Amino acid sequence: MYKAIATNKRNTVLIMAVFVGLITALGFAISYLFGADTSITWWVLGGALIYALIQYFAAGSIAVAMTGAQEIQKRDNPRLYRTVENLSITLGMPMPKVYIIHDAAPNAFATGRDPKHAVVAATTGLLDIMDDRELNAVMAHEMGHVQNYDIRVSMIAFGLVSAIGLLSDIVMNTLIFGRRENNSPWALVIGLVVIILAPIIAAIVQMAISRQREYLADASGAMTIRDSDGMASALEKLKSYGKPMKKQQSATAQLFISDPLKPSFFSKLFSSHPPLEDRIKRLRENAAKF
Repeated sequence: MYKAIATNKRNTVLIMAVFVGLITALGFAISYLFGADTSITWWVLGGALIYALIQYFAAGSIAVAMTGAQEIQKRDNPRLYRTVENLSITLGMPMPKVYIIHDAAPNAFATGRDPKHAVVAATTGLLDIMDDRELNAVMAHEMGHVQNYDIRVSMIAFGLVSAIGLLSDIVMNTLIFGRRENNSPWALVIGLVVIILAPIIAAIVQMAISRQREYLADASGAMTIRDSDGMASALEKLKSYGKPMKKQQSATAQLFISDPLKPSFFSKLFSSHPPLEDRIKRLRENAAKF
């Protein structure tokens, strides 16, 4: 487990390098298309990184606001609060803030930049269908994300993907409505390719990150509660009772234990979650080994 946490921290650096490369490519495309000095590339890179840094510190609050989650105390929902509190004690971690989302779709998520600034949330739909054993498993999964520093990686990826999308939109609008200094057809083709591919590549990287971390959070959560069957049972209920959430945001989809979006061709292509069947199979196989 400690090896996985260390790997996650190292992967953060690699992820940063990929996104910096994409942002730099966008900067070169901008300078080439508009006949500007190449120094604009470094201005673009600096601006994007500052934007990503702001997102990194604010993304937790933004994610909570986008989902409509409301913070609770122990008196508001003793069952959920005590479940998270007991897991925090077991893991020797700071107590995260606990939120509830008033939504009939069963789901849960964790966010925040590190364990000291973590947030965990569950929907009312999840609380309605899960027994205590399964609720403990779901929240252990979310605490696993916190323990493994998945939330830090997710916040960095979230900020950088947002920056790349914003840059691509600005350049695309300028291409359509603005004036270019470089009128070469090749300049236009190269610029369009970079502008279109950069957000797609960024999204694919972000989704791949999320899928691997779901498997790890399942495993670490099951290890925390010593109950792979309980985790598998919770995922089976999510599979049986799962449905899209009322507030659907693709930007925050990777934070949830189960995909909150309405199924579509593109959501399957860029899925932020591995199939629940595969996750359940892995947990059952692990339970059989011990």
